[in-house]
Amino acid sequence: MNDILQYINRHINLTNDEVSVLKSKLKHRNYLKGQYIVQSGDVCRYHTYIVSGKVRTFYLDDNGNEHIITFGIEAWWVGDLGSLITQTPADFNVQCLENSEVIQISYTDLEALYEAIPKLERFFRLIIQKAYVHTQKRIVRNYSLSARERYLLFLDEYPEIVQRVPQYMIASYLGITKEFLSTIRNQIAKE
Repeated sequence: MNDILQYINRHINLTNDEVSVLKSKLKHRNYLKGQYIVQSGDVCRYHTYIVSGKVRTFYLDDNGNEHIITFGIEAWWVGDLGSLITQTPADFNVQCLENSEVIQISYTDLEALYEAIPKLERFFRLIIQKAYVHTQKRIVRNYSLSARERYLLFLDEYPEIVQRVPQYMIASYLGITKEFLSTIRNQIAKE
């Protein structure tokens, strides 16, 4: 629990009483590699903080092709936010790529925490804003940068993920084939 509390305290300051209330609503859980935290079609019930491990958020198109939206590692929040907020079926799957230890807050408990500790609403607004800005930048980059430029940017921004994720998943995240990513990597290696 200390990990998530330190993370939260980087954004807002909680009193000891507020920490006690928050801790009473947090659920510790372990997932095995391959398990789903959220599956498409199910309602996302939890906002999930990764203590250790690695996950991917993806959707399947009508042809059964996977499209990775994001990866999540330690100190990242994951889930299908649209499903969580609206309590409607999820569009995305969130699957563990490693055995993962997480802390979860249910939708119901989160709403109660907003009432009990208004500062938490500010905290979650800040992290959701950050995620929104990141998503907008990613969309613009996908339209304005070449696949090579997107790959180099990914290497620069997420070196800790590059070492922990198979290349075919990075290709999916970048919206290119694994063969094209291999070509890009070979060109870079020759430079």
